[in-house]
Amino acid sequence: MIVTVPVQSQFAENCYCYIDDATGHGFLIDPGAEAGKIAAVVESHGWIVEKILLTHGHFDHFGAADELRTRLGAPVYGFVRTDEVLLNPELNLSALFNLRATLHRVRHLWDGDLVTLEANTAFDLRVIHTPGHSTDSVTYYSERDHAAFVGDLIMKGDLGSPKYPGGDEFALEESVYERVLTLPAETVLYPGHSEPTTVAAERARLGVE
Repeated sequence: MIVTVPVQSQFAENCYCYIDDATGHGFLIDPGAEAGKIAAVVESHGWIVEKILLTHGHFDHFGAADELRTRLGAPVYGFVRTDEVLLNPELNLSALFNLRATLHRVRHLWDGDLVTLEANTAFDLRVIHTPGHSTDSVTYYSERDHAAFVGDLIMKGDLGSPKYPGGDEFALEESVYERVLTLPAETVLYPGHSEPTTVAAERARLGVE
């Protein structure tokens, strides 16, 4: 089960609950703001969040993570390079809004890792390093549910932006074309700032065979 919780800070952003129907345990992905709203959704369903996952370290994707880590009792995970971004307000973009947001004590993941549930080890997400929007950007891919949580790498009808510090247009295009659009065509892409799309739809839009 995938439930979108739209949240609002300086940007509107999609937080995702990816929940195992069999156990009610799951992952919380990119809690960017409004910790109370996100927690209310989780608690109203009786879900157990085992891990909070960040697709990258921009503040509009981690703004509620610290409060939810305490409230839900779930550790926060990000790519092994994410501290470079999380601990630097210029790189995590909060300084653009005269904020000094940081996030400490994040556990690290590497490209190719499987993030699994303790309650059901068959319920997992594969970590795919997909830099370009930021150096620490990752996609979390579920083969079993044909789903990929892509952060700001790609959106419905558009690519993510490489214009912010740590962005790289060449790396972004390589990540999109070589690491995401090579996933099975039926894979649903869940972006940070648009409606879901599919690999098939984005391949067709971009003229990828």
